[in-house]
Amino acid sequence: MAAAPAPPAALLKDAGLFALVAFGLSVPIVSYRTDLGASGLELTPRWGLVASLCAAVFLLRIAQRLVLDRRAARAARTPAPHQASEAASAEPKAGRSLSQLGLSRLGLPLFVGFALTLPLVAALATGGLSPARYWIDLGILILTYVMLGWGLNIVVGLAGLLDLGYVAFYAVGAYSYALLSTVFGLSFWICLPLAGLFAGLWGVMLGFPVLRLRGDYLAIVTLAFGEIIRLVLINWGEVTGGSAGITSIPRATFFGVPFKAGPDGFSALVGLAFDPMHRIVFLYYLILALALITSLVTLRLRRLPIGRAWEALREDEIACRALGIDTTKTKLTAFALGAMFGGFAGSFFAVRQGFVSPESFNFLESAIILAIVVLGGMGSQFGVAVAAVAMVGGPELLRNLGFLKSVFGEGFDPNEFRLLLFGLAMVAMMIWRPRGLISDRIPTVALGRRKAIGKDLVREGHG
Repeated sequence: MAAAPAPPAALLKDAGLFALVAFGLSVPIVSYRTDLGASGLELTPRWGLVASLCAAVFLLRIAQRLVLDRRAARAARTPAPHQASEAASAEPKAGRSLSQLGLSRLGLPLFVGFALTLPLVAALATGGLSPARYWIDLGILILTYVMLGWGLNIVVGLAGLLDLGYVAFYAVGAYSYALLSTVFGLSFWICLPLAGLFAGLWGVMLGFPVLRLRGDYLAIVTLAFGEIIRLVLINWGEVTGGSAGITSIPRATFFGVPFKAGPDGFSALVGLAFDPMHRIVFLYYLILALALITSLVTLRLRRLPIGRAWEALREDEIACRALGIDTTKTKLTAFALGAMFGGFAGSFFAVRQGFVSPESFNFLESAIILAIVVLGGMGSQFGVAVAAVAMVGGPELLRNLGFLKSVFGEGFDPNEFRLLLFGLAMVAMMIWRPRGLISDRIPTVALGRRKAIGKDLVREGHG
């Protein structure tokens, strides 16, 4: 029997309760803003913004209840299990949905194709490379988080190990490149693999103490590890520069050819006029190549025995041990490989910024990377890429929308509500998509032939 939908009065009452809770939370946080005026600090009221947030919560709650009621009614009309199995066996393969065929197989190549052509598209749309610098810089930032998300996806998405201190490996890679290049004068192409190696070693050092930990205890230890690394960077001022960080980090070269004006520069080598944007475009394709290497290595490892061991560890560690899988090596390889890719991304961050400091590697960075993995779908490469675009590029794109300032006021800045947006996105995902935007937790290896033989035997009455 189909479930009866909620009456309108109850629906409005429930949505009003949610709006009231949103009002109570918004009053101490959003209602006033501190600005520097002529007479000192002044409180600027923003009740229009509070009213807009409450109205948005009210409408979203109504939409959520309608969706949930519709889902419940659909579940009530679902046929019995034996009827569903007969319908599934009679369904032709051509009628399968796109998600059953694997959205990531289609979406990931599309994402890569768009990323490859982004500088060209931006240059054509804006009239040159220099006007397109904003979009290329934004692409570099997004691809950096895509690479970090794919690296953390090995630990969290494939191996099922909750890591809240992933930014520590990011910091190790950045400081490794900064110190090796400034103190020893090594080039970027030598420091890049060394930074990944050092970060991988730190990943193994973290892996050994947490071999017996799972769940919340593992999260607490990894969180503490990330804070320890940050405090060490601050306190070892003689080596790391302390809170001031390290400046004047050498820039990357095109395999030894610097990006500068003159006969020995990159522009003269390729026969073009000197343009500082050549270095920016080179950095864009460099981080794109590093991100693609991360993705290809991850996809390849998933089909190897170590990848299947990670998935078995994620699903059930006790059953994994019962099958004879060495969980110690499995965890250590996951931590080491994830940390190595984080070190690569950190070295790129240092060469792009030309400056590193401990404040760039706080817990918020780890939270952002973990949110990207969870929202995108643990184990899904394409889902992580989509989540990185939404979480990193979203606030930047909202900043350019003029109508938002007309709605919320001239002082509206999406970055102020970044954590609020993270929280709302996480709550919405836990309600509608608990496994992420694009869930990819199906077994890597499927015994298709044996499954088909088994179905044939059942149909013939031998099973």
